[in-house]
Amino acid sequence: MKIDGTAAVVTGGASGLGEATARALAAKGAKVAIFDLQEEKGEALAKEIGGVFCEVNVTSDESVAAGFAKAREAHGQERILVNCAGVGNAMKTVSRSKEDGSIKIFPTQAFDWVIQINLVGTFRCISQSAAGMLTLDTIDEQGQRGVIINTASVAAEDGQIGQVAYSASKAGVVGMTLPIARDLMNEGIRVNTILPGLFRTPLLAALPEKAQESLAVSVPFPKRLGEPPEYAQLALAMIENAYWNGEDVRLDGALRMAPR
Repeated sequence: MKIDGTAAVVTGGASGLGEATARALAAKGAKVAIFDLQEEKGEALAKEIGGVFCEVNVTSDESVAAGFAKAREAHGQERILVNCAGVGNAMKTVSRSKEDGSIKIFPTQAFDWVIQINLVGTFRCISQSAAGMLTLDTIDEQGQRGVIINTASVAAEDGQIGQVAYSASKAGVVGMTLPIARDLMNEGIRVNTILPGLFRTPLLAALPEKAQESLAVSVPFPKRLGEPPEYAQLALAMIENAYWNGEDVRLDGALRMAPR
């Protein structure tokens, strides 16, 4: 799919992988709308790249609908959606206190919070965007209308201790990729998912330098953290290559996560 002149929406677009993708799309000539809750960062980035910022909470049907309405008013119906919005927490399913031996259960509310944002929020954006794409004419002899890129994680396959909610949410994103691609195959809308490994996102950047170095050397090759523009590069390749559909692709330097 041609990117130049095409309307695009990036969720979680104010920082990290989403920011890098928004920048890369804009550099290719896309009209980019940034969905995020970080208003100050989002507005600044949108101004810099000539896009539009939409304050969106992906756990709300109404908020997502309002975001798409604002984006479409500014740029027209999007043909590109990249889902990068996501959160994580760390807690074992059950754990025993070292002090008194008491047992603590992972609160269901905390588990559900991650699922609602990472999995249900991703689906909510997919369904509303795809509904809009169906109103468009096809753009080539293959019948393309649009393309959707999701963000999972290597934790979907190699979940570590304490990652049960995060891994479940990201495995769900992987699990729905092919069915959604099949749901939309007769409408000319492609769906793919990227599984990033250890990337230099704001979350990892907040760790001490020694911790970052330790994580970096655990990557087989190249022995470093991934850079957000490398994620964006793969997202753009998936957008531009019309035969790339229904796939879940690891981007991790051959990393396989250990239990801890």
